[in-house]
Formats: sequence, C-alpha cells, structure tokens
Amino acid sequence: MKKMLMIIGLMFVLTVSTVNTNPAYSQCAMCTLNAEQSVKDGNSQGKGLNKGILFLLAMPYLAIGAVGYLWYKKYRRKQGEVGFKHDPANLN
Repeated sequence: MKKMLMIIGLMFVLTVSTVNTNPAYSQCAMCTLNAEQSVKDGNSQGKGLNKGILFLLAMPYLAIGAVGYLWYKKYRRKQGEVGFKHDPANLN
C-alpha cells in the first residue's frame, strides 16, 4: 500500500512540476478563422465558440467520472454483501 501511495505521489509531483505556466490557445484553422472574423465585427460569437470547445472537452471526463463512481459504489455494495472484507480471496 505504501508503494502504491509513493507511486501516485511521485506521479502527482511530476505532473505538477512539468505544467507549463504559459497558456496555450489552440483551435483548428476553421474555428480560428470564424472566431477572428466574429470578433472583428463586434460580435461575441468567438467567446461562445471557445466556451463550446471547453464544454465538449469536459464531457468525456464527466462521463468517465460517473462510470467510475457507479463502478465503485457497485463494488462497495458487493463487498459488503459477500463478506470480502473478512475473508480474503485466495488466488493460488
């Protein structure tokens, strides 16, 4: 258990230490062109486009989180019913 926590801690430290502090604004060529044209005319469509991109980026993470949470809850319920806590499995 200690080894697993050390590995997770090391991964966290490496991830945080390698994060670039300069923001990178990336869009496909068509999105960039549309956003630039809409800002020139005084419209706020470019801001909406950027918010839409962030929304689409967040959806897979939320879906995976929901599936993980449901899987965890199902495992905890199954663990309590069968009694895995008191009777460890023998895999040999």
